[in-house]
Amino acid sequence: MPTQLRGRVIAAFGRHFTVEFPDGTQRQCYPRGKKGLATVGDEVDIAIEGQKEGAIDAIVPRRNLLYRSDDMRSKQFAANVDQLLIVVATEPEFSQDLVGRALASAWSVGISPVLLLNKVDRLPKLEHARRRVAQLASIGVPVIELSAHDLDATRATLAPILRGKTSILLGQSAMGKSTLLNALVPDAMAATREHSEALNAGRHTTTTTRLYHLPPSLFGDTPESPDATPTGGYGDLIDSPGFQGFGLQHLSVEDIERGFPEFAKYAEQCRFYNCTHRHEPGCAVLAARDAGEIHAERYTLFTRILSEIEAAPKY
Repeated sequence: MPTQLRGRVIAAFGRHFTVEFPDGTQRQCYPRGKKGLATVGDEVDIAIEGQKEGAIDAIVPRRNLLYRSDDMRSKQFAANVDQLLIVVATEPEFSQDLVGRALASAWSVGISPVLLLNKVDRLPKLEHARRRVAQLASIGVPVIELSAHDLDATRATLAPILRGKTSILLGQSAMGKSTLLNALVPDAMAATREHSEALNAGRHTTTTTRLYHLPPSLFGDTPESPDATPTGGYGDLIDSPGFQGFGLQHLSVEDIERGFPEFAKYAEQCRFYNCTHRHEPGCAVLAARDAGEIHAERYTLFTRILSEIEAAPKY
């Protein structure tokens, strides 16, 4: 038996990780040293220890990493992600600020975002929610309406965009994210319990980030179908705890500008090549804002994020 294996991190809590291997087996692993913590979605090389454990020796270079950071700490969500599914709802009212920050974070590292408007069966607030997401739809964010309690409709709607991709679910608390996850992966709660029991940390279940393999049944197949493999084969869905903040202090000014793609065609027309789009004469982005071609709320968020980065402590 080899003394080192390459696998994929499918669950993380603190410095504990579940690593899955191509044959479907799993080991509970910990990182060597204090730096370079792995995250869900990472490919890692581990040194075998005992029957079910291992030590993470190296993290394979990532395609991307989605995370947030502020003055106090950073939180890694996932690595090697294809698309971000941001869950919002008709009620309670979602934060445009948090959604905008999540979008900027995704766009800055090349992750495609999709907005899921949940609870559309709550009719009194539906039109108000539609007006709020229309702003994001107008800049190219796909918006999908659903009611996660309608299992069949939810599965039929989302299966085509999930197949063959690694997607991450993010959203504020109370948006219905857990209901949505369980509609797509009926065994998700059982898998989460097993992970928590393995770490002897059951009380922390809701703070665990975990990757779930999408089941063949979501696509009308059976476990014996040709596309099924020991580690899924149909695509993966990563669930991360709800959040109430989304700092972006790890991003550069250039990253932030990439996070507002509707600025791009105007930025090319600015008088100065290094225009900050905040006060310069001849700034085409400011002109577009004043003309209503760039949403004022989006522009305000852009400047607010830049101000936070500039004010952040430098080490």
